Amino acid sequence: MKIIDASGARLGRLASYVAKEALKGEEFAILNCEEIIISGNKKQIKEKFDKKRRMIGSGQRGPKHPKPSHMIVKRTIRGMLPEHRFGRGREVFKKIKCYNKIPAEFKDKEKITAGKEKPIKFSKVGEFTK
Repeated sequence: MKIIDASGARLGRLASYVAKEALKGEEFAILNCEEIIISGNKKQIKEKFDKKRRMIGSGQRGPKHPKPSHMIVKRTIRGMLPEHRFGRGREVFKKIKCYNKIPAEFKDKEKITAGKEKPIKFSKVGEFTK
């Protein structure tokens, strides 16, 4: 199992890396999901998240967009997997775990750090969950 400390990582790049490696058979635990960076204008990103959350579909059935930051990250990864409801995509999606903080079981284990460079305009995933 690969453990990634995602504080300071860009959301899209992290999601594509995890999806690609998970399809090869790796299991992942992504820690500190509140600290992941989304690059771009904060106002536009917030409007986009709010618009998606207002669209519930007919009869309250969906699509539904998550509010907790670890679920935002997991849904982004899900979008990069092939057909997450059936077969291979479903099996891969079950192997990915996301956490807002560092659980006790991962405190002493070796972690991969992700994301060193920061863009000029950015905001963190945790800012859109409050």
